[in-house]
Amino acid sequence: MAKLRFGYFIAPFHRAGTNPTLALQRDLELIEHLDAVGYDEAWIGEHHSAGSEIISSPEVFIAAAAQRAKRIRFGTGVISLAYHNPLWTADRLMLLDHLTHGRIIGGMGPGSLPTDAAMIGLTPTDTRELLETNLDIVVRLLNGETVSAKTPTHELFDARLQLAPYSEDGIPLAVAAVASPTGARLAGKHGIGLLSIGATLVVEGFDALAHHWGIVEERAAAFGTTVDRRNWSLVGPFHIAETEEQARADVRFGIEPWFNYFQKVAAFPQMTIPGDRIDDMIDIINEAGAGVIGTPERARAQVQRLWDQSGGFGCLLQMGHEWANPAATKRSAELFAAEVFPHFQGQAQPTLDAATRASDVREELAQTQLSAIDHMTKKYEAEKRG
Repeated sequence: MAKLRFGYFIAPFHRAGTNPTLALQRDLELIEHLDAVGYDEAWIGEHHSAGSEIISSPEVFIAAAAQRAKRIRFGTGVISLAYHNPLWTADRLMLLDHLTHGRIIGGMGPGSLPTDAAMIGLTPTDTRELLETNLDIVVRLLNGETVSAKTPTHELFDARLQLAPYSEDGIPLAVAAVASPTGARLAGKHGIGLLSIGATLVVEGFDALAHHWGIVEERAAAFGTTVDRRNWSLVGPFHIAETEEQARADVRFGIEPWFNYFQKVAAFPQMTIPGDRIDDMIDIINEAGAGVIGTPERARAQVQRLWDQSGGFGCLLQMGHEWANPAATKRSAELFAAEVFPHFQGQAQPTLDAATRASDVREELAQTQLSAIDHMTKKYEAEKRG
């Protein structure tokens, strides 16, 4: 298995009615914690309605977070490209590329909440069509081209960016996919990354994993681009603790509002999971393979399951969900880094092998230690006798 990267996908989710200023502060603190314990990436979402996913500009949030977390890479997860002028989107990404010293990944999508799109007169079909149109323009602009184009919402005249990328290789891009082939098609067309947000949350999402990458490769072949599974990120929910009992107790803090949001508030049926009692919700997450509420061992099995089902990918992103309180959430993230990362990054087996080698010779070498002590004791006694 290739070395996996690990990160968090922070939409974010916060229960409606709680203090938004404090919630955003906690998001920043979580990213600082992720940076400190060794996560590779943090992806930040864009939403404008429904009261729970309260970051309206991933670019603004990332600019603040990057001043606190100096190592981790940031992804826009995702910019709802249909809502924006593609020229200014590309220009803001270029600015972030410099502010973060090359730590930005430009994630694009159509926009997940119909209540967002409705406020500017767009339907979900409109947003998917605009994603394709605008992504073409963003790719060209970031490649240094001059673009004149007319879209259903904007018109560009000899548009060109005034900055070159911070990094020699430019700004990596990715496009989101839940269940439809839209994202996979565009990832293959442009030779960019794929962000499978529905990797585990819906049966269709999980069953579509291998199929989605097949679409990416087929479109890449048709357009003459190159794609790499290392640029494929899968998103799924996890909360772990030292015991399953502790993990189940932890998520009583917030799993019910999370379920209710997708069942009754957000018009985003792809993310809906049935269940109306807390214990049932926990069991459904675990038994349906939608996520993990339990131990590091269960989390390792889920990552392996996703790897086997997909045929291989580059990054596993935990979905931010606020199932547990901030302290338990940070502990889960740290425990995941300590007990799950090493098994997929080539760091666990060397130490296990070293422990086995030492165990195999322990009895013999322990006797030499005792013999050394006996030798030095006798030598000291001889010295005293003169």
